[in-house]
Amino acid sequence: MQFLGYFRSSSSYRCRIAFNLKGVGYQFQSVHLKNGAQKSPEFTELNPQRLLPVLITDEGEALYQSLAILEWLDETHPTPPLLPSDPVARAKVRAFSQIIACEIHPLQNLRVLSYLRGELGLDEGAVNAWLARWLREGLEACEGHLAKEAHEGPFCFGNAPGLADICLVPQVFSAQRFGVDITDLTRVSAINAACQALPEFAAAHPAKQPDFEA
Repeated sequence: MQFLGYFRSSSSYRCRIAFNLKGVGYQFQSVHLKNGAQKSPEFTELNPQRLLPVLITDEGEALYQSLAILEWLDETHPTPPLLPSDPVARAKVRAFSQIIACEIHPLQNLRVLSYLRGELGLDEGAVNAWLARWLREGLEACEGHLAKEAHEGPFCFGNAPGLADICLVPQVFSAQRFGVDITDLTRVSAINAACQALPEFAAAHPAKQPDFEA
């Protein structure tokens, strides 16, 4: 398999965690978002949306959108599972993951921030206020949903990390990177710490990637 990603991309980060948890190897190709490599004709041919990540399977199929890639990975490499077997529990995990992947993350995406700075002419103070509003509000919602869960395990929905944790950790990293204070979100913070203690999560951290730039 060939995995096209970028060290700072949250959606690429999700996939790296899952690959590590599954013990699945891949050939990595960095697509430098800041330099606009995702806009090249070659990458556009793979993904007309010009977003990361892209996974090229051993059969040559190009898969895109991180949640779709993660579910494909779970279906083709079922151990350990990323989703629970119970249908209601699966729906809850998917919903939590979509809060992050569909509601929070898109508002911090590079193309959105470039639009705010460029075409709308917002200064850094206004851009930071935008980020703080949406990242904070979204993670507060995550904290609220986690508080409703009755289990006492260290992870989002049990005693083992799964799809929800895979989505949460990169989003916490983004909040920290953008200077959004979430230290009062105690359940989110505790789960993030429990995940970061695992070697599979630690190895997926942006600073550990071959294309890392300080």
